[in-house]
Amino acid sequence: MNNSSDIITLKRINKNYGHVRALKNVCFSVSQGGFLTVLGPNGAGKSTLLKILSHQTPPSSGEAFYSGVPLKKLDDSFRRKFGVISHQPFLYENLTAFENLMFYASLYNVDNKAKKAEEILKRVDLFPRRNDPVRTYSRGMLQRASIARALVHDPEIIFLDEPYTGLDSIASNNLTELLKEQINGSKTIIMVTHDLKIGLELATQVMIIKKGEIVFNELKTEINSVEFEKFYIQTAGAEGMQQ
Repeated sequence: MNNSSDIITLKRINKNYGHVRALKNVCFSVSQGGFLTVLGPNGAGKSTLLKILSHQTPPSSGEAFYSGVPLKKLDDSFRRKFGVISHQPFLYENLTAFENLMFYASLYNVDNKAKKAEEILKRVDLFPRRNDPVRTYSRGMLQRASIARALVHDPEIIFLDEPYTGLDSIASNNLTELLKEQINGSKTIIMVTHDLKIGLELATQVMIIKKGEIVFNELKTEINSVEFEKFYIQTAGAEGMQQ
Protein backbone atom coordinates (compact mmCIF):
# COMPACT_ATOMS: atom_id res chain seq x y z
CA MET A 1 0.00 0.00 0.00
CA ASN A 2 1.12 3.60 -0.49
CA ASN A 3 0.80 4.86 3.07
CA SER A 4 -0.58 3.59 6.36
CA SER A 5 -2.87 6.63 6.55
CA ASP A 6 -4.47 5.94 3.14
CA ILE A 7 -8.11 4.93 3.46
CA ILE A 8 -8.68 4.48 -0.30
CA THR A 9 -6.19 3.07 -2.80
CA LEU A 10 -6.80 2.19 -6.45
CA LYS A 11 -4.34 0.08 -8.43
CA ARG A 12 -4.51 -0.13 -12.23
CA ILE A 13 -8.30 0.19 -12.39
CA ASN A 14 -9.83 -0.29 -15.83
CA LYS A 15 -13.50 -0.12 -16.75
CA ASN A 16 -14.84 -1.18 -20.12
CA TYR A 17 -18.32 -0.74 -21.54
CA GLY A 18 -18.21 -2.96 -24.61
CA HIS A 19 -15.41 -1.59 -26.76
CA VAL A 20 -15.31 1.70 -24.86
CA ARG A 21 -12.66 2.07 -22.14
CA ALA A 22 -14.14 4.46 -19.58
CA LEU A 23 -11.15 4.19 -17.21
CA LYS A 24 -7.57 3.30 -18.11
CA ASN A 25 -5.04 2.10 -15.53
CA VAL A 26 -6.26 4.49 -12.83
CA CYS A 27 -3.99 4.54 -9.75
CA PHE A 28 -4.22 6.87 -6.76
CA SER A 29 -4.66 7.02 -2.99
CA VAL A 30 -6.64 9.24 -0.63
CA SER A 31 -5.62 9.66 2.99
CA GLN A 32 -7.96 9.42 5.97
CA GLY A 33 -9.75 12.76 6.36
CA GLY A 34 -8.68 13.93 2.90
CA PHE A 35 -10.83 15.83 0.40
CA LEU A 36 -10.15 14.81 -3.20
CA THR A 37 -11.60 17.05 -5.90
CA VAL A 38 -11.91 15.29 -9.27
CA LEU A 39 -12.04 17.57 -12.30
CA GLY A 40 -12.32 16.87 -16.00
CA PRO A 41 -14.46 17.37 -19.11
CA ASN A 42 -17.76 15.59 -19.69
CA GLY A 43 -17.27 11.95 -20.56
CA ALA A 44 -13.85 11.78 -18.90
CA GLY A 45 -14.84 8.87 -16.64
CA LYS A 46 -15.41 10.79 -13.41
CA SER A 47 -18.86 9.37 -12.62
CA THR A 48 -17.69 5.85 -13.52
CA LEU A 49 -14.86 6.27 -11.03
CA LEU A 50 -17.30 7.22 -8.27
CA LYS A 51 -19.50 4.23 -9.08
CA ILE A 52 -16.53 1.90 -8.65
CA LEU A 53 -15.44 3.59 -5.43
CA SER A 54 -18.94 3.43 -3.95
CA HIS A 55 -19.32 -0.26 -4.83
CA GLN A 56 -22.10 0.39 -7.38
CA THR A 57 -20.24 -1.25 -10.26
CA PRO A 58 -17.15 -3.48 -10.38
CA PRO A 59 -14.01 -2.59 -12.31
CA SER A 60 -13.17 -4.63 -15.40
CA SER A 61 -9.69 -5.14 -13.97
CA GLY A 62 -7.47 -3.80 -11.22
CA GLU A 63 -8.18 -3.54 -7.51
CA ALA A 64 -9.61 -1.02 -5.07
CA PHE A 65 -8.66 -1.13 -1.39
CA TYR A 66 -10.27 0.37 1.69
CA SER A 67 -7.88 0.59 4.63
CA GLY A 68 -5.81 -2.10 2.96
CA VAL A 69 -8.70 -4.52 2.40
CA PRO A 70 -9.63 -5.36 -1.22
CA LEU A 71 -13.05 -4.01 -2.15
CA LYS A 72 -14.08 -7.40 -3.56
CA LYS A 73 -13.61 -8.95 -0.10
CA LEU A 74 -15.85 -6.45 1.68
CA ASP A 75 -19.48 -7.37 2.31
CA ASP A 76 -22.48 -5.14 1.64
CA SER A 77 -22.49 -3.90 5.23
CA PHE A 78 -19.38 -1.91 4.36
CA ARG A 79 -21.55 0.31 2.16
CA ARG A 80 -22.97 1.76 5.36
CA LYS A 81 -19.72 3.67 5.67
CA PHE A 82 -20.57 5.48 2.41
CA GLY A 83 -22.70 8.51 1.74
CA VAL A 84 -23.39 8.96 -1.99
CA ILE A 85 -24.77 12.00 -3.78
CA SER A 86 -25.16 11.32 -7.49
CA HIS A 87 -27.26 12.42 -10.45
CA GLN A 88 -30.07 10.23 -9.09
CA PRO A 89 -31.62 11.44 -5.79
CA PHE A 90 -32.46 7.89 -4.57
CA LEU A 91 -35.59 9.23 -2.89
CA TYR A 92 -39.10 7.75 -2.85
CA GLU A 93 -41.18 10.42 -4.54
CA ASN A 94 -44.45 9.55 -2.78
CA LEU A 95 -42.84 9.82 0.65
CA THR A 96 -42.16 13.08 2.41
CA ALA A 97 -38.59 14.24 2.99
CA PHE A 98 -38.91 13.29 6.65
CA GLU A 99 -40.27 9.84 5.79
CA ASN A 100 -37.43 9.28 3.32
CA LEU A 101 -34.83 10.14 5.93
CA MET A 102 -36.53 7.96 8.52
CA PHE A 103 -36.47 5.07 6.04
CA TYR A 104 -32.76 5.45 5.30
CA ALA A 105 -31.94 6.04 8.95
CA SER A 106 -33.68 2.74 9.75
CA LEU A 107 -31.64 0.94 7.08
CA TYR A 108 -28.46 2.20 8.69
CA ASN A 109 -29.62 1.58 12.28
CA VAL A 110 -29.24 5.24 13.21
CA ASP A 111 -29.92 6.06 16.85
CA ASN A 112 -32.54 8.77 17.59
CA LYS A 113 -33.74 8.63 13.98
CA ALA A 114 -36.36 11.36 14.21
CA LYS A 115 -33.99 13.79 15.91
CA LYS A 116 -31.25 13.12 13.38
CA ALA A 117 -33.65 13.49 10.44
CA GLU A 118 -34.97 16.80 11.76
CA GLU A 119 -31.45 18.12 12.39
CA ILE A 120 -30.22 17.37 8.89
CA LEU A 121 -33.41 18.74 7.28
CA LYS A 122 -32.87 22.00 9.16
CA ARG A 123 -29.26 22.04 8.01
CA VAL A 124 -30.28 21.83 4.34
CA ASP A 125 -33.19 24.29 4.80
CA LEU A 126 -35.94 21.77 4.12
CA PHE A 127 -37.48 21.58 7.58
CA PRO A 128 -40.52 23.76 6.69
CA ARG A 129 -41.28 21.38 3.78
CA ARG A 130 -40.40 18.16 5.66
CA ASN A 131 -43.96 16.81 5.48
CA ASP A 132 -44.46 17.41 1.75
CA PRO A 133 -43.99 14.55 -0.73
CA VAL A 134 -40.67 14.93 -2.52
CA ARG A 135 -42.48 14.68 -5.86
CA THR A 136 -43.62 18.27 -5.22
CA TYR A 137 -40.04 19.53 -4.82
CA SER A 138 -38.11 21.66 -7.28
CA ARG A 139 -34.83 20.39 -8.74
CA GLY A 140 -32.85 22.31 -6.15
CA MET A 141 -34.97 21.00 -3.28
CA LEU A 142 -34.54 17.45 -4.54
CA GLN A 143 -30.79 17.97 -4.53
CA ARG A 144 -30.89 19.26 -0.95
CA ALA A 145 -33.03 16.29 0.09
CA SER A 146 -30.53 13.97 -1.60
CA ILE A 147 -27.71 15.60 0.37
CA ALA A 148 -29.67 15.05 3.59
CA ARG A 149 -30.29 11.42 2.64
CA ALA A 150 -26.56 10.86 2.04
CA LEU A 151 -25.56 12.33 5.41
CA VAL A 152 -28.31 11.06 7.72
CA HIS A 153 -26.26 8.06 8.87
CA ASP A 154 -23.08 10.09 9.50
CA PRO A 155 -20.96 8.22 6.93
CA GLU A 156 -17.18 7.94 7.17
CA ILE A 157 -16.67 8.36 3.42
CA ILE A 158 -18.69 10.75 1.24
CA PHE A 159 -18.88 10.58 -2.56
CA LEU A 160 -20.31 13.60 -4.38
CA ASP A 161 -21.08 13.72 -8.10
CA GLU A 162 -21.73 17.34 -9.09
CA PRO A 163 -23.50 18.10 -5.77
CA TYR A 164 -24.04 21.77 -6.62
CA THR A 165 -26.27 20.97 -9.61
CA GLY A 166 -29.61 22.74 -9.29
CA LEU A 167 -28.70 24.72 -6.19
CA ASP A 168 -29.15 28.48 -5.99
CA SER A 169 -26.44 30.70 -4.49
CA ILE A 170 -27.78 30.46 -0.93
CA ALA A 171 -28.11 26.67 -1.06
CA SER A 172 -24.65 26.42 -2.66
CA ASN A 173 -23.12 28.44 0.16
CA ASN A 174 -24.92 26.26 2.72
CA LEU A 175 -23.60 23.11 1.05
CA THR A 176 -20.05 24.48 1.09
CA GLU A 177 -20.34 25.20 4.82
CA LEU A 178 -21.85 21.76 5.41
CA LEU A 179 -18.95 20.12 3.56
CA LYS A 180 -16.47 22.13 5.62
CA GLU A 181 -18.15 20.76 8.74
CA GLN A 182 -17.70 17.24 7.38
CA ILE A 183 -14.01 17.94 6.74
CA ASN A 184 -13.59 19.20 10.29
CA GLY A 185 -15.25 15.98 11.43
CA SER A 186 -12.44 14.00 9.73
CA LYS A 187 -14.66 12.59 6.98
CA THR A 188 -12.98 11.41 3.80
CA ILE A 189 -14.60 13.09 0.79
CA ILE A 190 -14.29 12.62 -2.96
CA MET A 191 -16.12 15.18 -5.08
CA VAL A 192 -16.59 15.36 -8.84
CA THR A 193 -17.29 18.91 -9.95
CA HIS A 194 -16.94 21.38 -12.82
CA ASP A 195 -16.72 24.26 -10.32
CA LEU A 196 -12.99 24.92 -10.22
CA LYS A 197 -13.21 27.62 -7.54
CA ILE A 198 -15.19 25.55 -5.02
CA GLY A 199 -13.27 22.43 -5.91
CA LEU A 200 -9.96 24.07 -5.06
CA GLU A 201 -11.33 25.79 -1.97
CA LEU A 202 -12.41 22.53 -0.34
CA ALA A 203 -9.73 20.16 -1.60
CA THR A 204 -6.67 18.74 0.09
CA GLN A 205 -5.90 16.84 -3.14
CA VAL A 206 -6.78 17.65 -6.76
CA MET A 207 -7.04 15.29 -9.71
CA ILE A 208 -7.81 15.79 -13.39
CA ILE A 209 -9.18 12.93 -15.49
CA LYS A 210 -9.31 13.12 -19.27
CA LYS A 211 -10.43 10.30 -21.57
CA GLY A 212 -10.37 7.85 -18.68
CA GLU A 213 -6.80 8.59 -17.61
CA ILE A 214 -5.38 10.60 -14.72
CA VAL A 215 -3.41 13.49 -16.20
CA PHE A 216 -2.87 15.40 -12.94
CA ASN A 217 -2.87 14.40 -9.26
CA GLU A 218 -1.31 16.63 -6.61
CA LEU A 219 -1.83 17.80 -3.05
CA LYS A 220 -3.34 21.28 -2.92
CA THR A 221 -0.35 22.50 -0.94
CA GLU A 222 1.72 21.91 -4.09
CA ILE A 223 -0.66 23.87 -6.35
CA ASN A 224 -0.54 27.51 -7.40
CA SER A 225 -4.20 28.28 -7.99
CA VAL A 226 -3.59 30.83 -10.78
CA GLU A 227 -1.19 28.59 -12.67
CA PHE A 228 -3.43 25.58 -12.07
CA GLU A 229 -6.44 27.27 -13.64
CA LYS A 230 -4.43 27.99 -16.77
CA PHE A 231 -3.15 24.42 -16.83
CA TYR A 232 -6.67 23.03 -16.34
CA ILE A 233 -8.11 25.07 -19.19
CA GLN A 234 -5.29 23.92 -21.46
CA THR A 235 -5.66 20.30 -20.38
CA ALA A 236 -9.43 19.87 -20.12
CA GLY A 237 -10.50 22.55 -22.59
CA ALA A 238 -13.52 24.82 -22.31
CA GLU A 239 -15.85 21.82 -21.93
CA GLY A 240 -14.21 21.07 -18.58
CA MET A 241 -15.13 24.45 -17.11
CA GLN A 242 -18.42 25.17 -15.38
CA GLN A 243 -21.03 26.62 -17.70
